[in-house]
Amino acid sequence: MDDALAFSGLVLALSGQLVQEIHTGVSQQGFEDLRPAHGFAFAHISVGGATTADLAEHLGVTKQAAAQLVEELVRKGYVERHPHPHDARARLLGLTEIGWAATRAADRAARAAVAPWQEALGEERFSELVADLTLLAPPGPIRPAW
Repeated sequence: MDDALAFSGLVLALSGQLVQEIHTGVSQQGFEDLRPAHGFAFAHISVGGATTADLAEHLGVTKQAAAQLVEELVRKGYVERHPHPHDARARLLGLTEIGWAATRAADRAARAAVAPWQEALGEERFSELVADLTLLAPPGPIRPAW
């Protein structure tokens, strides 16, 4: 067996499952109008200091696509724009209270989604897996809950 290919396939499968379970959990908590892409945007915006251009880079989309996503989230009441203190052309993005509520719903859904994995591996092995993945994960705007 080729461990590199097995690892790639397993991580992708788990990632897809995790995204879908978080999305389902968020929807079940009353946020039916959100898509998984919104969650990736929320994770970046929640760190603070994000502009639409930053969000485009984070999501790997064009600035125009990010602007459309931001406009949708503003219209739905999840995100608000604030003046940028150093760039009159840019706007800082921030989550509204409902945006933070959706983020908390995603956190709860994420905990529920990984609970079976914690149970299957046991607390010690699961903690070791988290430590190992922390070494491998790229740096970025991750909102740790700890």
